Amino acid sequence: MPVRIKLGLSLLVVLVTAIGCYFQHRLGHDRIQYVVAFLGCFMIFAMWLFPEVKRSESAGGARRDPSAR
Repeated sequence: MPVRIKLGLSLLVVLVTAIGCYFQHRLGHDRIQYVVAFLGCFMIFAMWLFPEVKRSESAGGARRDPSAR
């Protein structure tokens, strides 16, 4: 995934997390507020830490014939 898309997605997750924390705080759900904050941070961390899956031409050890479509 390109860095520009990761940055945009990270900003979107931060925004949604902040809104979710704010509303949970306004409702008086203190523990849930921290769960929302943790999950938002974890999603951003995991997106930047783990690479995306790149598939090769062979799946499960079987070779694919590109001319057999």
